[in-house]
Amino acid sequence: MPSATGSNANSAPVSTRSKIIYGLGSGNDMWGNWFYVSFVWLFFNQYLGMSPSLISTALSLRLLWDAITDPVFGWWSDNTRTRFGRRRPFILIGSILSGLFLPVLFMVEVGASNMEYFWWMLLTSIIFMTFVSCFNMPYNSLGAELSPDYSERNSIFKYKGSIQKVMEVASFGAGAFVTALNWENATASDVPQIIGNIFSTAAAWVSGLFASLFTLDFAAAWAALETPFGLQTGDGTEEINIVLSARVYATLLGAAMIAIGLILFFGLKERYYETVNKHQAKTKIISSIWGALRCRPFRVQLSMGLAYSLGLSMVGTLGFYTTVYFVSGGNRTEGNLFNLKMGIVGMLFGFIGPMIWGLLASKLDKKIVILIIQFFGIAVFVATWWLYTPEVKMLQVLATGFIALTQAGFWMMYGSIGADVIDYDELENGVRREGAFSACGSYIMKIGMILGTFITGVALESTGFDAELGGDQPASAIFWIRFLLAAVPIAGLIISLVFIARFPLTADRMKEIRAQLEARRGTV
Repeated sequence: MPSATGSNANSAPVSTRSKIIYGLGSGNDMWGNWFYVSFVWLFFNQYLGMSPSLISTALSLRLLWDAITDPVFGWWSDNTRTRFGRRRPFILIGSILSGLFLPVLFMVEVGASNMEYFWWMLLTSIIFMTFVSCFNMPYNSLGAELSPDYSERNSIFKYKGSIQKVMEVASFGAGAFVTALNWENATASDVPQIIGNIFSTAAAWVSGLFASLFTLDFAAAWAALETPFGLQTGDGTEEINIVLSARVYATLLGAAMIAIGLILFFGLKERYYETVNKHQAKTKIISSIWGALRCRPFRVQLSMGLAYSLGLSMVGTLGFYTTVYFVSGGNRTEGNLFNLKMGIVGMLFGFIGPMIWGLLASKLDKKIVILIIQFFGIAVFVATWWLYTPEVKMLQVLATGFIALTQAGFWMMYGSIGADVIDYDELENGVRREGAFSACGSYIMKIGMILGTFITGVALESTGFDAELGGDQPASAIFWIRFLLAAVPIAGLIISLVFIARFPLTADRMKEIRAQLEARRGTV
């Protein structure tokens, strides 16, 4: 069993309550960074008819802006000193502003031109991502400050990874919610009744699902997935008011983001603040960011993450298009409902994934566990060629489950080794700059997302895909969409494997680092 416990073996562990509260923040992280990226294709391309290449260009420029604001907020929170700590004020303000602004992203005028849609997307999402950065950089930084223990960090990110998969259902379910039959010919005055009906039906569905699982009636549980949360599908020809339903859905998510920000602000403490951070000298932004990038283990970690994020950034969109236009034959309503089913199964697999990988991490070095996860991921993406098929539509649900299992494990371990890298840097340079590391890490991830997002739009157009054709897409377009869904992630995983094999921070090395740090500045 790997252990890097040093001289403060009896220092206070992180409570389960704190781990759960920290994990809730993954919802704001997820909805802030990923919800819009996936939902925008349904809203602007499939419904409003906006060009895929313009969508990908707007998303790419938005991420470029994000890559500027992330370092600013990471550095800013590193250098902030308040009675509430360094991170929590930003977490609270960022959550409130993000939640309030999220519905604005969809307040576009229907019937506008392609370029008007483009400028709306670009300007509103740039404002939104500024607020998301205000939350996200301090939030991610706080994760590296919750515990100094090598193994305890696995546990913290295990909780975060499992809870994140629950939060992901909101992204997967967006399409099914906004295209549900409840919204057929709906007007603003119908919203309270529609929301009441959806929530009462969903409550009954959840109750029935848990009852079937409790009684081990797996056949009934599987049958329940045909109508997840009780949302009904049509044949795709209904007059659904997607603009209204999208605004309502974004408002509900925004309210949840504000609530989570309040829980994080009042429910967590900054462990290192009084002992280490409060009296630490402030740094300039350039020297802070450059100092983080000079850290060799960090560069290895970033290279691994860049390859991984670039490979998987196209999965959500390509998988969605494969579901709608190959498996469901162009029936967008059915495809959106399947997307929700896949999200539920992905949540279940992703929820137990960190527990499985966490158990493995308690017996093996972190690097070995990541290598195992990546080999498993390669096998899963090879299998997607056969799991996405109109002959047995439910097989794609298993594909999403296995992908979620891989992703949950990778990001759990990625966050855990990130905290180890920050300890290494503190030993080498005598300062803790979690914000700078979070910002640099985010910057590299954004590069992967930018490239992947841009390539997605270009790839869709180059395959010959045309949303106006519905289910009558050219066979060659369907082939290339399916091929890219498998091939791109596999390439990213193979490159990522090469980098993680060079990661130098083992359990024994971290034990030495912790002992040296505590001898220098005491325990936390």
